[in-house]
Amino acid sequence: MAQSLAAITLVVPDYDPAIEFYTQCLGFDLIEDTRLTETKRWVLVAPRGGAGTRLLLAKADGEGQDAAIGKQAGGRVFLFLATDDFNADYRSMKSAGVQFLEEPRHESYGTVAVFQDPFGNKWDLIQHTGE
Repeated sequence: MAQSLAAITLVVPDYDPAIEFYTQCLGFDLIEDTRLTETKRWVLVAPRGGAGTRLLLAKADGEGQDAAIGKQAGGRVFLFLATDDFNADYRSMKSAGVQFLEEPRHESYGTVAVFQDPFGNKWDLIQHTGE
C-alpha cells in the first residue's frame, strides 16, 4: 500500500492575503478555493508544476489558533521549498518582496537560504546538490 502526505495545514490570519502571497510572491498555483461555510473555505495551494504535498491555508479560528500563526514549528524552519534552479527562484522571490533572513549559503547538501512568509513561518529555499 502506497501512502503520501496530501496536504499540510498552515494556519493564517485570513485567506485572501495568504493566497496572494503564495500565488503572487512564491508563484504557487491555487489548486482549490471552495467556500464551506460563511467563515470557512477549503483553500489548497502548491508549488507550480509540483506533484507533491499541497498547503491547506486555514484561517485561524479563536485565540489558540491565532497564537499559533507563524509559530507552528516553534521558531524553527517549518517548510522546505525545493527547487532545481536556486538562483532564478531566489531572484524572482526577492523581486516579489519575499523577506530572506540570510544570504544564500552553500552546504554539503546544497544551496539554501531561509525566508519568512508574511505570517512569520520560516522556510528554506533549497537546491539539493546534484539537482
